[in-house]
Amino acid sequence: MLTSTSTEVLKVQTTKAPEFIDITDEVEKFMEGREVESGALVIFSRHTTAAIRINENESLLKKDMAEFLKQIAPEGDYYRHNDFSVRTENMTENEVPNGHAHCQSLGLGASETIPVIDGELQLGKWQKVFLIELDHSREREVILQIIGG
Repeated sequence: MLTSTSTEVLKVQTTKAPEFIDITDEVEKFMEGREVESGALVIFSRHTTAAIRINENESLLKKDMAEFLKQIAPEGDYYRHNDFSVRTENMTENEVPNGHAHCQSLGLGASETIPVIDGELQLGKWQKVFLIELDHSREREVILQIIGG
């Protein structure tokens, strides 16, 4: 069996933080017409303040998860990353205080991998793929890469 790779960049506009954006339909659309019987799909966020996670798309659960993120790294706490009077690294002209978003992302991660068996993504009944915005509204990039044969 020959191994092949196919890659696409998905652009997603976010509106707030935290925000759980279900990108499962876009992921499944990417898989359409791919000639991969056995392999893996990697879904990767190109950002340090936006995560990729698999979870259930249920409105009350998303509210619970948003509250959990706020509890583990509250926006109003002191973060050295936000202290622009002493911070000198990785500064941009439009720098925003987002230390909380970086800390929240530590527990989430930038990617997920989904097995492909018999040409089908192996997501469970309730599993959905989320891009999770942790910072502020903007366009985000998610790399979709299928590897297999």
